[in-house]
Amino acid sequence: MAAQIVAVCISKNKGERKTPVEQVELREGHGIVGDAHAGAWHRQLSLLAKESIDKMRAMGLDVDNGDFAENLTTEGIDLPKLPIGAQLQIGETLLEITQIGKECHTRCAIYHQAGDCVMPKEGVFARVLAPGWLRPGDRIIISN
Repeated sequence: MAAQIVAVCISKNKGERKTPVEQVELREGHGIVGDAHAGAWHRQLSLLAKESIDKMRAMGLDVDNGDFAENLTTEGIDLPKLPIGAQLQIGETLLEITQIGKECHTRCAIYHQAGDCVMPKEGVFARVLAPGWLRPGDRIIISN
């Protein structure tokens, strides 16, 4: 199966689940237009694999795309194994992986329900090198 985008998600505020939308606009050096996490830093957008969300579903949680505050839900790519600096060509956009996982400062509701959360270990972060639009179904090509 070719790697692809399953969902694109945004939120107006940090610290909340993101809502799936039909498409998002990525701005170079900024991230997703209209998303709370966009800005001039190394974590302009976040990615989490559908396979990781499925692990949490197998633990009995009712979770879906965006519930881990990820911007892009992917399928068919082992995100945590990507090296820092790897580039992802998705449609007309180009992303660069800048961070694998993150420190979870406060235990989220998902952690309290399941005793675990996949985002700190399996989520990845990227910055936007080339702008454009992303939609579910867009293919992901790993380069570099």
